[in-house]
Amino acid sequence: MDGTFFDKTFSQKVFRRQGAKPLARMHSRKRGKHGSKKPAKKTAPSWILIEAKTAELLIAKLSKEGKTNSQIGLLLRDAYGVPSVSALCGKSISAILKEKKIVPEVPEDLTALFRKYAALKKHLESNRHDETANRGLSLAESKINRLVKYYKRTGRIPESWKFDASRMGFYAE
Repeated sequence: MDGTFFDKTFSQKVFRRQGAKPLARMHSRKRGKHGSKKPAKKTAPSWILIEAKTAELLIAKLSKEGKTNSQIGLLLRDAYGVPSVSALCGKSISAILKEKKIVPEVPEDLTALFRKYAALKKHLESNRHDETANRGLSLAESKINRLVKYYKRTGRIPESWKFDASRMGFYAE
């Protein structure tokens, strides 16, 4: 073509498909909404009242109380005014917990998937013909198996660990 409008828009669309846009979600193939972005500067602001050592002790205390990493981060943000633990301490919450040897046996994202699986299983007991929930159950199971494979490969969980669907009722509460 001779530089018409169609030629320009076509070349722009091709450019976008080559990686300029984010990848699709795992099962829905949608791109999702843009979330808020953290600031590029990784230094702690001057207005933070809590010190790094105190934050580390607080993280250990909250973890021993049974809070997950994400709950600890939200608590630090909302109650103590810490916008970013990694900017304040120089390491992430999980790195701090690993240093203090308080890491949970099963990672947090896997536990959340277990809860989802158990809730779907419980729902399907009373609603046997809910095909959408049945599909959600199989998708959750495949995500669990994919994550377990990754965590076995990285050494986060032992090689002998196996996902057992019958034990998931424990996570229903």
